[in-house]
Amino acid sequence: MRTISVLLAGLALATAPAIASAQTASPAPGAAGPLTVGASIYDASGSQIGTIDSVTGDSVVVATGTGTNKVAIPPASFGKGAKGPTLSATRAQLDAAASQAADASKAALASKLVAGAEVRGSGGATVVGTVKTVEADAVLVGTPKGDVRVPVTAFRAGPSGLVVAMTATEFDAAVVAASKPTN
Repeated sequence: MRTISVLLAGLALATAPAIASAQTASPAPGAAGPLTVGASIYDASGSQIGTIDSVTGDSVVVATGTGTNKVAIPPASFGKGAKGPTLSATRAQLDAAASQAADASKAALASKLVAGAEVRGSGGATVVGTVKTVEADAVLVGTPKGDVRVPVTAFRAGPSGLVVAMTATEFDAAVVAASKPTN
C-alpha cells in the first residue's frame, strides 16, 4: 500500500498554469463595470474590505483582510463607488460568511468521508474506489488495482458523494504508479 500525495502534488503543479490563466480570464461584468483580479473592493463607507482574487463568469472571489478568507460573490452584487467596486457588506460580514462557508464545507466532507463510501473522480461521475478507513490525515481507498492512501485534503463533498481531486484516469494512473515497488 502506498500514498499518492506526491502524485497529487505533481498534478497540482502541472495544472497550476491552467488554473492561473482561468483566474485571469476576461473581467466579469457587473454594476461596478469590469471586475478584474487584483482590484480593491470597498464597503459603502469607502473602507477597503478586500481584493479580487479570481474571476469566472458567474462569480468573483474576494480575499478579505490578510487574504486568508475568500468568498465567491456574484458579479451583480457589486456596485460602483468613488474609489472602485463596492459591496454592501463590511469586512467582518465577509469574514463571517467565509467562516460559515468553510465550516459547512468541512461538515459536508466529514459526513461523506466514511468507510464504505464511494470515491468519484473529479468529474463526479466515475467511481474510482471505496473508502476503507479514515485516519486524521489520510484515507485508505480500495480500488480494483489495490489499496492506496490518499491525503484527506484531496477530497471534497460533491453532489453525488465523495470526490477526489483527480480525474478517474489520473487516479487510476496514480494507483498503478503507487503500487510499483521502490528500489
